[in-house]
Amino acid sequence: MTELRHRGAEAPIQTQSSEDKGSDSELRLEKDGASDGESKGDSGLAEVPAPADDTPEVLNKALSGLSSRWRNWWVRGILTLAMISFFFLIIYLGPIVLMMIVLFVQIKCFQEIITIGYSVYHSYHLPWFRTLSWYFLLCVNYFFYGETVTDCFFTLVQREEPLRILSKYHRFISFALYLTGFCMFVLSLVKKHYRLQFYMFGWTHVTLLIVVTQSHFIIHNLFEGMIWFIVPISCVICNDIMAYMFGFFFGRTPLIKLSPKKTWEGFIGGLFSTIVFGIMLSYVMSGWRYFVCPVEFNNDSNRFQVDCEPSELFQLQDYTLPSFLVSFTGWTTVRLYPFQIHSIALSSFASIMGPFGGFFASGFKRAFKIKDFANTIPGHGGIMDRFDCQYLMATFVNVYIASFIRGPNPSKVIQQLLALRIDQQLHIFNSLKAHLMEKGFLPALEDVMA
Repeated sequence: MTELRHRGAEAPIQTQSSEDKGSDSELRLEKDGASDGESKGDSGLAEVPAPADDTPEVLNKALSGLSSRWRNWWVRGILTLAMISFFFLIIYLGPIVLMMIVLFVQIKCFQEIITIGYSVYHSYHLPWFRTLSWYFLLCVNYFFYGETVTDCFFTLVQREEPLRILSKYHRFISFALYLTGFCMFVLSLVKKHYRLQFYMFGWTHVTLLIVVTQSHFIIHNLFEGMIWFIVPISCVICNDIMAYMFGFFFGRTPLIKLSPKKTWEGFIGGLFSTIVFGIMLSYVMSGWRYFVCPVEFNNDSNRFQVDCEPSELFQLQDYTLPSFLVSFTGWTTVRLYPFQIHSIALSSFASIMGPFGGFFASGFKRAFKIKDFANTIPGHGGIMDRFDCQYLMATFVNVYIASFIRGPNPSKVIQQLLALRIDQQLHIFNSLKAHLMEKGFLPALEDVMA
């Protein structure tokens, strides 16, 4: 979020009104594209406080004899293993815990980004900035998750009168909440800081777009089956680890200026490692109903259940290998789950396009001369530093499912029909019966009577 540059001499400078003259200082805040070597006075931005090193003291003592390079390697490795272990634990605890973790990560990422904005511009004492930011977060979450609740817990919502009313007028309530925040922002505008306040208004909304929307996609992917949640996230984690390992030991060729430590060796090594990992993980998980069945709410037990007859996507099938692979392997056919083929697309995206989420975050951090979003995880930075690629992956998975996997859902159609009036249900029944009789799938009424 940068302030506007002064126009060049060739651009005419318009006369300002008296109330806008005070914003001259805002125009001098930052020249976009300032290099890392520029001083604070050149960029005009207030310095964002560098996060303190919060590496556990026991690790500092144990690794005190190592160089900083190897010390960082061990710290990252140990904390990575701890996070992977925690990931296994929440998978074991089930879908509800996974959803709660996604919501927690969303809130923490939002807090880290908003804190950076506040740290840069807090000297202007903008009223209500953080209050309005959190209020808009509440409004957007109410809108998205209200839609999800109505869609996934339709029977429960229709059974309870208050929930039914909230569901019926959900979008109107959501709009009214947002409109309240909008009016609060307009009333908070301060003379001499109009431009800056609109910058921060945009800052909040872009943050909401990046964080809340993507976390909503993650929840939707989870309802399709935990495999659609676990495999993409695991592929991103694998790519991050393997790209780091290959880059650490073999990296020589810089990949992109935004991230000087990223190398082509790490990028290519991470690509092939992730594809192999994705195929293997998909093979293991496709055999378990707990992972492949959609997450559904059981209205009788008032609990989530994960049980179904696996679709063809998760049933072993024989595939004929191309001739060049037959001569190389000696196999004519191979037995795979169809989902393993889809996993190649998921792992390829995680390796090729996923890192661009990290590059985007790197550019953001360089713009504000910070190393990490926060210091929540020693050796790794903030939560946003670990999930910058995950959000981009979540959008791809959601689009991929909608485009190539998901078909019409009969149970949801029936739910919608049961919510109609009796005369509407009879009209649909008669229309459907006439259509099926016309197609020859049902005998004519005269034949039945005879």
